[in-house]
Amino acid sequence: MVPSIAEWLKHDFHSQNVRIIHIGADPTLVPAIDWETWEDELANSSIRLVPVRNNLVDLIWQIDRPNYNPHPAYPLPDKYSGKAWQDKVQSIRIEMESYKADALILTALDEIAWLFNIRGYDLPNTPVLRAYAVVTRGSIHLYAPRHKILRSVDEHLKMDFCSHANCVKLHNYTSIWYDLRTMSQAWNLVWLPTRCAYSPGASMEIFNSIPAEKRLPKPSPVLSLRAQKNEIEAEGMRRSHLRDAAMMCDFLAYMEEQYELNSESWDEMQVARLANEFRYEQDKNKGISFPTIAGYGPHAAIPHYEPNNLTNIKIGKTSTLVVDSGGQYLDGTTDVTRTLHFGMPTEEQKKAYTRVLIGAIQLSSLIFPSSLKSNQLDIVARAPLWNVGYDYLHGTGHGIGHFLSVHESPIGVSYGQPASSDKICGPVELKPGFFLSNEPGYYKEGDFGVRLENILETVEAGKSKTSETFLKFRDVTLVPYEPKLINYDMLNPSHIRWINNYNRRIRDEVGPELKRRLKMDAFNWMLKKTATIPEVKLVDEGLLFSHSDSTPSTCKQFHILVYLISLYYILCNFPDIWS
Repeated sequence: MVPSIAEWLKHDFHSQNVRIIHIGADPTLVPAIDWETWEDELANSSIRLVPVRNNLVDLIWQIDRPNYNPHPAYPLPDKYSGKAWQDKVQSIRIEMESYKADALILTALDEIAWLFNIRGYDLPNTPVLRAYAVVTRGSIHLYAPRHKILRSVDEHLKMDFCSHANCVKLHNYTSIWYDLRTMSQAWNLVWLPTRCAYSPGASMEIFNSIPAEKRLPKPSPVLSLRAQKNEIEAEGMRRSHLRDAAMMCDFLAYMEEQYELNSESWDEMQVARLANEFRYEQDKNKGISFPTIAGYGPHAAIPHYEPNNLTNIKIGKTSTLVVDSGGQYLDGTTDVTRTLHFGMPTEEQKKAYTRVLIGAIQLSSLIFPSSLKSNQLDIVARAPLWNVGYDYLHGTGHGIGHFLSVHESPIGVSYGQPASSDKICGPVELKPGFFLSNEPGYYKEGDFGVRLENILETVEAGKSKTSETFLKFRDVTLVPYEPKLINYDMLNPSHIRWINNYNRRIRDEVGPELKRRLKMDAFNWMLKKTATIPEVKLVDEGLLFSHSDSTPSTCKQFHILVYLISLYYILCNFPDIWS
């Protein structure tokens, strides 16, 4: 059990024979919710939390400190964003009006990038600009380093002679602390973002800049607006994942071929480097979306392992290799995980892989009412693993951004996600246009691991007889699974039909892309990995709520029960048919 910061402090200073101990922290770097939690936990101790205005690390670190990234921000054209930034601001103002808020302060860099349709280079793997933003009913303010804002962004945000409600006034990045105290005198209520999923919320210093009686602490309105991709964004996600799938086929085919020629030259860091290099070469690529995970053997059993010079090991033939990687493209963000094996997998490894695959299939093929909460989806993917008394210690899914953060609030698929009275944060109801990951896993400590991850698009499945809207998923990740790791005896007819439909989509959609790029080795590799599995048992299409070539699924448990009873009766009375 890892102790909280407050617990660690109380334990560490428990033996100190001092009446009061002051612990300094920089309030500009600590979310308000964390600061308040620490103060509550330390309230009955001798420890007091003290804000330190001059960051001590900044004062000490004077030599060999790297400079900030010098690259400027740039506009993201409407042909990629699908919506003008002025329209987004208008939607934000409507949300503010519903809560009678005079101002909204945005501190999350990905929210600012989305709102203004700008991107930058100020965080590794996430294309954002270092900035703050303030939106009021009659003005918009952007606080960013001036040298980061070139003429193209000036024109994009209508900064020249800004004097109306739909232009952006640029201010020095550090002026935010003085301006908030001044401007808030004219405001009655200020919306201050609070923690929500992967978004930590505004800092304690931001909260302290606004009088307590004027604060409206709520999750940012950007989160719910951004989560539902518009049609241009959704189409961009599909296109970027298609190009990324072709890249993955090329990368995996090359790695498999080269490993057979010289297995001694392959280690975890070489796998990660190669995956990154293949992505950098793709059309519209702007880098990777997170540090590539490449873990072999015992490292594959560590869900978020990242190889380095101290941990790097050779890729052998007796265990699994988990490769989790993603790319940033002008039209979308990708995240895909595949588990590989370069030798002959054991039965234990095949059973683990197949259970994880079945869990992924069951979530992907689920049809569900739109009123279902995101955390309730989790059990569908975990059930095949729960059946053997196993669970994985991470969520099954997360939201994903459009050329933004690979983990995007507010979507989370995890049964451990706490309920919330706030409809924006906590378990959410999915909507068409929501994109999220589907990534169950199996991890045997010190031995091997399995994880399979696809990105899913939420689409409408149809309406029930009572006019209730039902939803389903469409896989936008189209990368083959490893056939030799699948135990086909564990699959039922619906699983086999799903895999065949998925493989057909890969051949039909990724195949032409590989041919267009003249990647024939990758094309032939893809054909081998997506060979059709014989369907010796029929799947009754009449049981499907709304048939889809990518997401076959049954609708009602009663119909499934009738089908299984009928099948059992046939098998018992006609045993020779299946021999």
